[in-house]
Amino acid sequence: MKRIISICPSNTEMLHFLGLREEVCGLDDFSDWPHTWQHLPRVGPDLDIDIDKVKALRPDLVIASLSVPGMEKNIAQLKQAEIPTLVLNPKTLKDIAEDFVYLGDALGIPSQGRAAKQRFLQEISLIQAAIPRQTTTPRLYFEWWPKPVFTPGRKSWLTELCQLVGATNIYADHDAESVQTDWGDVAARQPDYVLVTWTGVPRERIKTTFFTSRPAWQGTPLIEKGNIHILEEGWFCRPSPRLLLGVKQVAHLLYPDRFRAPEEGDPYQDTRLRP
Repeated sequence: MKRIISICPSNTEMLHFLGLREEVCGLDDFSDWPHTWQHLPRVGPDLDIDIDKVKALRPDLVIASLSVPGMEKNIAQLKQAEIPTLVLNPKTLKDIAEDFVYLGDALGIPSQGRAAKQRFLQEISLIQAAIPRQTTTPRLYFEWWPKPVFTPGRKSWLTELCQLVGATNIYADHDAESVQTDWGDVAARQPDYVLVTWTGVPRERIKTTFFTSRPAWQGTPLIEKGNIHILEEGWFCRPSPRLLLGVKQVAHLLYPDRFRAPEEGDPYQDTRLRP
């Protein structure tokens, strides 16, 4: 049985959805899901892994990811220590599906990898089929960070998420994964919904008043419509199947008559309203 260490939250979630259990022997400090793995030894924050702690766990393989900016430092240290490392770098929903196959092959469980890919893609198709046809396209603004303001661009999986639910990302005109902007420009683009997912910040620490008090937003539809929603960061900022919970959350906000609000847990749970 292989001994595997994950050094970022999205990888930890991918391993869980592959059906691994006893093989995972260590995690980074920020892997907070699944709850059943919180007892596992920790090897430091995802941007500053403690190589000595990694060595002490005697891993057969460490799973890293370039989806975390700054992960290159860890990868270089692991290579220097001659610790076998597999590096993921998903950019799209399709990449996440293919990473299941990549991981499954690398870990000697190819059938589980292919099954996980199929389940993920099938769920996306089911969600898409439940989105109603409409004459207008909701305009969404995702906020990754407030000061300076960062939001996803065209190359982000959140732009795909918008398309999947029949909406548009107001910064999809920027050919980048992430865009630095400002509150005034956001207001000028007139989004219908403000969706807040500050990276690494728990939902309960973010207050709606942080947004309604912004000078550049006073007297604009951003405040008048009241469509400011603080969402679970782990459902939007990590390339794993938990993004499906994020898709269903946005679908619920846009089409509450078609989708129930999802709850933490299995992202494959049926959140559509039954006839």
